[in-house]
Amino acid sequence: MKLVAVTSCPTGIAHSEMAAEALEVAAKEKGHEIHVEVQGAAGGPPIPAEAIKSADAVIFAVDASVREIERFAHLPKVEVRTREAIDRTAGIVDRAVEAAQNRTPVTAGAPAEGGAGDEEEDVFASVTGQGTSKGEEARRWLMTGVSYMIPFVVAGGILIALSFAIADAVAVTEVSVFDPETGLATPGDLGIDTITWIGAVLLTIGGTAFGMLVPILAGYIAYAMADRPGLAPGIVGGLLANTVEAGFLGGIIAGLLAGAIVMALKRIPAKGTLKRMMPILVYPIIGVLGVGALMLLVVGEPVAAINQGLGDWLTGLSGANQILLGLIIGAMMAFDMGGPVNKVAYAFGLLSLEAGNFQIMAAVMAAGMTPPLGLALATVVRKQLFNEGERRAGQAAWVMGASFITEGAIPFAAADPIRVIPSLMVGSATTGALSLAFSASLQAPHGGIWVIGVIGNPLLYLVAIAIGTVVTAAMVVGLKSLGRTEKEAAVPAA
Repeated sequence: MKLVAVTSCPTGIAHSEMAAEALEVAAKEKGHEIHVEVQGAAGGPPIPAEAIKSADAVIFAVDASVREIERFAHLPKVEVRTREAIDRTAGIVDRAVEAAQNRTPVTAGAPAEGGAGDEEEDVFASVTGQGTSKGEEARRWLMTGVSYMIPFVVAGGILIALSFAIADAVAVTEVSVFDPETGLATPGDLGIDTITWIGAVLLTIGGTAFGMLVPILAGYIAYAMADRPGLAPGIVGGLLANTVEAGFLGGIIAGLLAGAIVMALKRIPAKGTLKRMMPILVYPIIGVLGVGALMLLVVGEPVAAINQGLGDWLTGLSGANQILLGLIIGAMMAFDMGGPVNKVAYAFGLLSLEAGNFQIMAAVMAAGMTPPLGLALATVVRKQLFNEGERRAGQAAWVMGASFITEGAIPFAAADPIRVIPSLMVGSATTGALSLAFSASLQAPHGGIWVIGVIGNPLLYLVAIAIGTVVTAAMVVGLKSLGRTEKEAAVPAA
């Protein structure tokens, strides 16, 4: 068989690449030819048109919307989440082969046998957000928005943190280095030293990038729902969410409203010239006007009040309440290692960051670093409990854990979920609670150990990570030692 596949996860780093590699290996082992397109953070080359044309079936291992999905409209398809593609790859390849054998592919752009031109919509219903449960639809829309938002969050957050690290935070926030009339001001013009000026420049650049997270989130939620026509209304809705101080929650609502409005407009029957004018005039004008009016007149003020309440609640957290929150956040970060539950915890960290609470973001990142680090340590202290493939994965897990790539723990969890996942959750919960107990803070929403210079209470923060790593390793070693023979450990990794 000739197969093609697309992998795409919200972050676009680990899950996408690991699913692609797993599919390539499994297809090759079964004697099939496969071309995989990774729609990840680094982009990646598209599958050649000739390979798509000659393919027998397509596999979508995705947690976010697929770009240019119409290329695959003539192919039988199998759709799974990226995590399933990593855990049960061989079975997914078999399903693709079965789909190709049981159904005659249609010519690209032509209707299938027995269909009246609705084949493309039918074949790709679940990928495009139709024909699935409402919860699954909403999850994919939100994950698409998060996927495009993360680079803005990381770049902006780290630059802001660096600006505060090299100069006095109060001083740089009181300085405006750019004026629309006079342009960029020099240190001499402002009467400040060069270091403070550099900090103010970094704050200006980082603040601009970070300020885009809500519009980009809203825009690409709408894009996932209504394709390209949803983008402008979504971004404008996100900008208005910033204007009315509705924040992150407002951005989500703006994206959903914009997508819903454009989806409704696309259902209006139109022919001839009117049909051609709809994407140029009707969708953007009515879409922007509709979402704008709703954000300004209906949604903005209540959501802003919710944001204010969240900020007050976070500020008031202390003692046992804060420790309990750390335990919950930590367990969520480790539960599915980059999956939807992990992303909910990460989004809560962003909400907290936006509300001015920098301690929760620190706990989120520390808890996300612990799973790979704990497993890497376990492969060192008790090598005989792990096969050769897991030991190699352990070597890479050191770097992935230090870089806040929780997905480095996935190969271990996939091979032994009953023992590994609870161990990871206990270790990460310990780390999250300790980070909050130590009052560690973080204004950069990513970066792992490499942004240690902008972490508040860095030594205690490292202690929290170290303790969680040891707890994770001890749990894994202990559980794997119960009822597991060395002969079992010697079986090569799948």
